[in-house]
Amino acid sequence: MLLEIKEYPSPILREKTAKIKNPLAPEIQELILNMTETMHKAQGLGLAASQIGFNLRLCIIETEDNFYTLINPKITAKSRKKISADEGCLSFPGIFLSISRASEVQVRYLDQAGAPQKIKATGLLARALQHEIDHLDGVLFIDRIKKQKIETQTKNNYAN
Repeated sequence: MLLEIKEYPSPILREKTAKIKNPLAPEIQELILNMTETMHKAQGLGLAASQIGFNLRLCIIETEDNFYTLINPKITAKSRKKISADEGCLSFPGIFLSISRASEVQVRYLDQAGAPQKIKATGLLARALQHEIDHLDGVLFIDRIKKQKIETQTKNNYAN
């Protein structure tokens, strides 16, 4: 079933999501299927539950023919090296912004079967993981651009 993708400034996009207690619950498994169908229809590469109106710590990502269901994901390590690249977001249709993110991340999560997993990612997958987990924390990619501008201005002010 296709679900409505919430667009900015929908208040749920700013909410920190709640942990899922039972990943195998039928309603969670059905939500994963509906999110997958919705993401494919929208031609996205990731979707967080909050983007379709559910305050749950769940996101899906599909890159290079690999599909990930991440339940209760948590970034456990990030590289200091950052890479800037254009990012889009299904909650901000047609908008692409250059965002600086860690080039490598490590994430712990439960998969669709409820089994604990750990992934170390670089490239597009690392970027997608950071973007979707940000959603689960109520952080939007526009927040990352503001922070970068503020940091740059602060450094420039102190350099003089």
